[in-house]
Amino acid sequence: MPNSNSTEQNTNHPFDLETTLNACGKTRTPCLFVISYNMSEYYVSPLDRVDSDILYAMGDQPIGHHAPIAYTFEPPPYAIYKEAFDRVIEQIKRGNTYLLNLTFASRLVTDVDLKTLYAIADARFKLYYKGRFACFSPERFVDIRDNTIYTYPMKGTIDASMPNAQHRILSDIKEMAEHVMVVDLLRNDLNRISRRVTVEDFRYVETIKAGERELLQVSSRIRGTLERDWHDRLGTILTTLLPAGSITGTPKIKTVEIIEEIENYDRGFFSGIFGIYDGAGLDSAVMIRFVEKQEDGLYYKSGGGITIDSKAQREYEELKEKVYVPVF
Repeated sequence: MPNSNSTEQNTNHPFDLETTLNACGKTRTPCLFVISYNMSEYYVSPLDRVDSDILYAMGDQPIGHHAPIAYTFEPPPYAIYKEAFDRVIEQIKRGNTYLLNLTFASRLVTDVDLKTLYAIADARFKLYYKGRFACFSPERFVDIRDNTIYTYPMKGTIDASMPNAQHRILSDIKEMAEHVMVVDLLRNDLNRISRRVTVEDFRYVETIKAGERELLQVSSRIRGTLERDWHDRLGTILTTLLPAGSITGTPKIKTVEIIEEIENYDRGFFSGIFGIYDGAGLDSAVMIRFVEKQEDGLYYKSGGGITIDSKAQREYEELKEKVYVPVF
């Protein structure tokens, strides 16, 4: 591990990130890592020297209560979304992609600052980063325990208050196809760095908070077996798996190229990952449910997966439904 308190890079090659994390693993140095979507920015620090302007929480949070906060948001105009959606559908028809996660930034208007959003959010994984952004993610990326790596693709969301919500989401053809494609993508990703890859639990349903509402979220659990020396390859494992398949699409390399062309904005840290390596195991999350501070205010980045069966208006509504702060 470098002698400095932390490693933060604004423009760098993923190889440097890989080397830094490999050094943490080889020396069994517990560390926090925060990695942007395209791995061009990252922060890695020993856990006992994390910068004071970074806050994080992973796992079950203390039970508490906070009144819902007041906010409004301004999504992109439907016409702009529809134009991008149509371009994705055209790429699907050409066979260049089968699933693409299309995202946009919505302006968030609230009197609450990023640090307060972090503090009051009820989420499995939370991060406040240097006044730049806060995220409160329900989605685990990978965790490693006892030489076994697990990943948890999350695709398929429905309002829990809808009649027969669980049956509706599990029987939806479009949602099924999207989930199957992501599971297949991440199964193949795990095959690149582990052995005996299996889907342990396919399309299970969890309840997550969405502001004052509850959502049903469909996930799967995939596992693989790592070599005993996986610590020495910590950075290699993570950079091989990134960017996360659940927020890109399949085939991944070509789909990432299409995303860069069509989205026409910088995701930055949004849809990257953060996590903890404790010297024995690792846990990490995908940075979704994400609020970023820009020069003219706060922006909430969100989106969803597009397949050939997608309908523009429905996907636009999903983008808006994912703009929420899940308070205690």
